[in-house]
Amino acid sequence: MLDPRDADALPGEADPALRDEIAHATARALVDRARTTEDPAVVERLIHLVENEGLDTVAGLWADAAPVSLPGALWRLYVLREWVRRDLPTVMLRYRLGVEAAPVQEAVAGVPSPPEPGDLRILADAVLSGVFTGDLAVALERAGAFCRILSTGAAFDADSREVADPTGATRMTRGASSLLRTAEELERAGDLWRTGSLE
Repeated sequence: MLDPRDADALPGEADPALRDEIAHATARALVDRARTTEDPAVVERLIHLVENEGLDTVAGLWADAAPVSLPGALWRLYVLREWVRRDLPTVMLRYRLGVEAAPVQEAVAGVPSPPEPGDLRILADAVLSGVFTGDLAVALERAGAFCRILSTGAAFDADSREVADPTGATRMTRGASSLLRTAEELERAGDLWRTGSLE
């Protein structure tokens, strides 16, 4: 990872091409390091990267990366895990609303039925662990399925609030659309990883 002193020495806004290069280099280094180590503490530190380094630090590295890229996929996975960690009641509600309409996605996501709150935390950690120690394509597919379920649940939640809170319902509908787009991006990244073409 770029040393903070080196980052501070960069004049003004970094060149977009340099930022992209740094995003790809750091993402590849993290994944490669985790996949070649036999130390489970390394993987554990990577799973908890946001808690240790802060979401802003991770965002500074990867948030601007192309969605269907290794750094873009990692950014989305960390944001998804952080959402589960910070707002479990909302995620749980959306999951429960969405899972009845998306039973196939539930099987892909790998959450027990009926889910308990702890199951969603376990899924978020397992997906990141899978990125670093398992089949990365499967981890991305599981995250994509999870996002599809949450998207469906958000849409149902928006419908139920349409009369009482039209502004909130519109915001939730946009959120559902964003989650669906994220699911598609993660799934596409998984497809590219399988063919060895995920940059």
